[in-house]
Amino acid sequence: MKKKTTKLNVRIKEKENYINNAQFLQHMKKYYAECQYAKETSTKEPSIDDYICTCIIDIANKLSNKFNFVNYPFKDEMTSDGIENCLMYIKNFNPNRSTNPFAYFTKIIYYAFLRRIQKEKKQLYTKYKCAELYMNSDTYEELGPNVSIYGSEYHDKNMREFVDNFEKNVKEKSVKQKRIRKKVGLEKFCIEEGDDE
Repeated sequence: MKKKTTKLNVRIKEKENYINNAQFLQHMKKYYAECQYAKETSTKEPSIDDYICTCIIDIANKLSNKFNFVNYPFKDEMTSDGIENCLMYIKNFNPNRSTNPFAYFTKIIYYAFLRRIQKEKKQLYTKYKCAELYMNSDTYEELGPNVSIYGSEYHDKNMREFVDNFEKNVKEKSVKQKRIRKKVGLEKFCIEEGDDE
C-alpha cells in the first residue's frame, strides 16, 4: 500500500519592517516643504514631527542591537550620538534627490557610532597610557616588583597590547594620510626625501 502524501498549507508570513519607508518619506516631504517655506518667508523653523522622531529613535535602537555594536559598554552614548546627528542633519535630506529616508538616517547613525567608538578608544588609550606612565614612575617602583596596577599580570599585558596597537594604528593612519595628500602648485615638482627619482 502506498501512503498518501498531503500537501501542507504553509503560509509564508511577510516580514514586516519596523519602519514604513513610504510613510516616513511622506512625513519627510512635508517637513522639507515646511522648512523651504520657513526659509523663503524668514519665519521660525518648523518643529520635527513625532513620527519622524519615533522613526529616528527606532533606527538608532535597532542599529545599536546589531551584532557589531551590541557588546559595547557605551551603547547608550552611541545611540544618543546617532539621534543627535540625525537631528543636526535632518534639513539636509532632500526628497527630490532621494526617496529613502531610512537609508539616509541609518548611514548618519552608523557613522556616529563609529565616531563614538573611536572617541572611547582614545579615552581608554589615555587612561592606559597614564597607568603605564605611573607603573614606570619612582612611586610605583617603591611598592615592589610584584604589584600589578590592574590586579593581575594578565590585565597589565592586555593594557600594554592595547596601547601598542593603538599607537601602531595612529602611526599607520598618519603615514597613509601623508601618501594620499594631494600635492598642489610647485609641490608637484619638488622631490621629497624617500621618493624615488
